[in-house]
Amino acid sequence: MGNIQVLEKKSMNMVELKEELANIKKRDTELSLRGNKTEEYVNEFASIKPKQAEELYKDIEKLEIPRLKDTHINKVIDMMPESVDELKVIMQGYTVPVTNENLKKIVEAVAKYLPAKKKEEKAEGKEEKA
Repeated sequence: MGNIQVLEKKSMNMVELKEELANIKKRDTELSLRGNKTEEYVNEFASIKPKQAEELYKDIEKLEIPRLKDTHINKVIDMMPESVDELKVIMQGYTVPVTNENLKKIVEAVAKYLPAKKKEEKAEGKEEKA
């Protein structure tokens, strides 16, 4: 096997990964074992469409939250947190201090793109609590 050289390191969310795997599959006609496993996982958990992911990325970026990098934004898009508490859990994995006000802004931006199924589940959960 030839010498493999890394040309670029780039953070990407699961939606982008799903598109990239489709391109590789088209080019090579099939994926490797690891590629197939990754494709299964991504198909199971990528919950929004590519255009929505791109719009959400831009929306979060427009918030201009200090020290929030593309890695963090992509993780938010992958996890699609429904509440500030869920977002806090996601952000605990990083050493990025984000204020509660900014966390609320991120959750509000994500709420616009939540899949209808998740919104229904959330509404049902609120009804059960009442």
